[in-house]
Amino acid sequence: MRKVTASGQTVDEAVQSALRQLNISEDQAQVEVIDEGKKGILGLFGSKPAIVKVTQKEDPVEKIQKYVKNIVNEFDGQFDIETKVVQNEVMIQLSGEKIALLIGKRGQTLNALQYLAQLAMHQYSEKYYSVTIDAEGYRERRKETLISLAERLADRASKTKKDVKIEPMPSYERKVIHTALQKRSDIATDSQGDEPNRYVVIKPK
Repeated sequence: MRKVTASGQTVDEAVQSALRQLNISEDQAQVEVIDEGKKGILGLFGSKPAIVKVTQKEDPVEKIQKYVKNIVNEFDGQFDIETKVVQNEVMIQLSGEKIALLIGKRGQTLNALQYLAQLAMHQYSEKYYSVTIDAEGYRERRKETLISLAERLADRASKTKKDVKIEPMPSYERKVIHTALQKRSDIATDSQGDEPNRYVVIKPK
C-alpha cells in the first residue's frame, strides 16, 4: 500500500502535493491530517506548515480478484483468472484443466463463488459494481440450455393447460427464462418462493 507524508502552507496544498507524488486522484486517497499548520503573524512570523499523510486506497477490483483467487486456490487444480471491467460490471473469467470443480453441478459452485464475490465487493467499494464470474464460457452454454428448457416447458404448459414449475435458480437465470418467453402469447411466467429457493412458474393463458 503506497503512502506519502507531505507538507504545504495549507492542508489542501499539502494534500495536493501528496496526490501529485502518488500520481492519484483525491477519490483514490485516504487523507490523515497530522498538523493543520499555522499562518503566523502577517502570514510570515511563527508560521507552521500543514502536514498530511496520504495513503492510496487499494483498487476494489484488484481486491476482489485477490479474494476470488484465494478461494479458487483452495481447490485441487491450477486455475487462471482474468478480470475485465466494463463501466460498473466486473467480469472474472476462470480457466484451468479441472474447471469442472469450480463449476459444480448445474453451476452451483460457480454461482456460490459469484454470490460471495458480490458480497465482498459491497464491502470493498463505495461505488456499486456487479460481479459476474464465468468459467470457460459456461454461462453462455447454460443460457442456451435454459432457453431450450424454457421453450420445451412452455409448450407443455400450453398443451396441458397446467402450470409448470421450474427448479429453483438464481435471479439472473430466472431472468433468462422470463426473457426467452416474454413474447409468447399462449403462456405467462412468474417468479415465486423465497431466496435462495425462488423459482419460475410457467402458466397457460
